[in-house]
Amino acid sequence: MKSKKNMNRRELLGSAAVSSIAFAVVPRHVLGGRNYVAPSDKVTVANIGCGTQGLREMPGMLENQDVQIIAVCDPNKFTTNYVDWSSDGIRNGIRNTLNDPTWGAGFKGIPGGRDIGREYVEKYYAKNMPSGKYSGCNSYEDFRELLEKEKDLDAVKIMTPDHLHATVAIAAMKKGKHVITHKPIANRVSEGRLTIETARRKKVKTHLLAWSNRRGNKLTRKWIREGVIGKLREIHNWSHRPVWQQWTSNPTDTPPIPKGFNWNLWLGPVPARPYHPNYTHNVFRGWYDFGGGSIADMGHYSLFPLFRTFGIETPPISAEAYGTTTRTIVNNVSQAVNNDVAFPYSCMIRFKFPKQKELPAFDLFWYDGGMKPFPPEELEVDNKSIPAEGMMFVGDKGKILASFHGENPQIIPEKKMRSYAGEKEVSEEERSRRSNTWVNSIKNNVESPGSFLFAGCVTETINLGAVALRASRKVDYDTKSMTITNFQRANKYLTRQYRKGWEL
Repeated sequence: MKSKKNMNRRELLGSAAVSSIAFAVVPRHVLGGRNYVAPSDKVTVANIGCGTQGLREMPGMLENQDVQIIAVCDPNKFTTNYVDWSSDGIRNGIRNTLNDPTWGAGFKGIPGGRDIGREYVEKYYAKNMPSGKYSGCNSYEDFRELLEKEKDLDAVKIMTPDHLHATVAIAAMKKGKHVITHKPIANRVSEGRLTIETARRKKVKTHLLAWSNRRGNKLTRKWIREGVIGKLREIHNWSHRPVWQQWTSNPTDTPPIPKGFNWNLWLGPVPARPYHPNYTHNVFRGWYDFGGGSIADMGHYSLFPLFRTFGIETPPISAEAYGTTTRTIVNNVSQAVNNDVAFPYSCMIRFKFPKQKELPAFDLFWYDGGMKPFPPEELEVDNKSIPAEGMMFVGDKGKILASFHGENPQIIPEKKMRSYAGEKEVSEEERSRRSNTWVNSIKNNVESPGSFLFAGCVTETINLGAVALRASRKVDYDTKSMTITNFQRANKYLTRQYRKGWEL
């Protein structure tokens, strides 16, 4: 959207009065046909992070008539050494979006980087140009340069590794840009809180992409309010993740940095260390410095909607975690591996929550890496087992079992579900393009349902789980002072050691 005299373009976007006046004078469909969106009304976005996930989600913006991607950014120029869930998934996704079955035919490996991101954007937009050409997407190695130079930018979408989310988001918001980010908001408690405070202070619009409208949660809440399972005592949530390789110690070999990859910039706030591919691309999630583990990877999808629906807004008062351990053989002697660098292969975490507005005090249990609750008696009665992933609500008079995200809730055992006379069916989901949620927030100057302002509790909860794992003991947490009160040494895990020049 081009700047208007005496009016900031972001102010214009949020001005319903201006929009209605413009429509009254010259209806847009007269100018550009049905569904036409004037360039001045498009939300201009920079996609920061052009790895597998950044490229995978790009069609949601490219195909949205209300969005214009004007820049991409990544410290990697172009390589084909990315790690993904399949060897051809990224390539086939781009081919489908561009309607070009030959795209990337010469690549050996999985492609990614800012050159790919820029090509993707420009080839897509070129399809709708009379000339068949388009060159309006700028490419940057450094997000800070992007924020300085892109004066006509409305918003950034952050698709970087977790350790850079807060750094990029805060820098963008200080420039007055709206922020859309992949989960998590941050992988440290202190950074998450600072990011949310910055959003509130700068009055920009934000959206955490893990938000979703889960109708199953609303039905479960209704049942709990009706006393179907009595007083809520526990919530259990389990995932079969991780689906990436995990390590228990830092690599010791030092392979060369790939050409075109700015390793120093990729590290961002993390203190300098030698490059290794085991840190980068898809596998960053397993490292305490760079990722947030399975609970950050998947827990946001299940817990953020749950917290919003159930009104869970006060963080836990404690967290206790158990993770798998391993040993190594040194000089024919078995020795424990002391791991404070990476999340365990699997873990169980218990969070104790205080009373909420509508809920009594309760415990939340998280499991991953194949761990899950044992089947309750209510399932054994039906000769059923616990699914690989799921969610369970335990009351003092019964249980509700649902899928991982809270969908398809069932009162168990089956005979209790059959005898229940109230509402049993989940209403049909209202489906729309995911990007519409944050686009509407920006254009209408209203808070997104996935706004950072609503994500403080889930952000703090998930990051506190990592603190408990690293502390190897129960940690009592005071949210007002943001401190661990029973184990002073664990407070260092609430934040990070910053590389000089990257402090927040």
